[in-house]
Amino acid sequence: MLKSTILKTSTALAAVMAVFATSLPSADANAAGIRLECEKRANRSKVSVDGNNLVAGNYVAKIRSGSNVKRSTPKSTTGDEVEFDFDSDPTDVAAGATRIKPTFIQGPVSAELINEGGFTVAKTTRTCRTK
Repeated sequence: MLKSTILKTSTALAAVMAVFATSLPSADANAAGIRLECEKRANRSKVSVDGNNLVAGNYVAKIRSGSNVKRSTPKSTTGDEVEFDFDSDPTDVAAGATRIKPTFIQGPVSAELINEGGFTVAKTTRTCRTK
C-alpha cells in the first residue's frame, strides 16, 4: 500500500512539474534585442539605441554614462523595431534626436529599453568610439 501511494504521488508530482516547466517563459530567438552605438568627440556625444523582436507598443530608451542619465520620449514600434537617437549636435536634435550634453559620454554607455509597463525588456553596455 505504501509503495502504491508513493508511486501515485510521484506520478502526480511529475505531471505537475511538467506543466509548470512548460508554462515558464523561455529565452529563444524571439527575445527582445538591443543594439547600442556611440561616439565621443571633443565637442560632441552621439548615442543610438535600436530595439528589435519587440512586442508592439511604446518604448522609452534610457542611457547612462558616468553620472549622466537621459531618457527619451516614448516611441511606438514599427513592426517589431524601435529606434532612438541621442545627440549634442543641434542639427541632429532638430531632426528628432534627444538632446544630450557634448560631454555626456564619460566612459562606457549603458542603454535600456523600457516598455509601457515600466519594465526593462533589454539592456546592454558598450565602450564608445572616440574620434
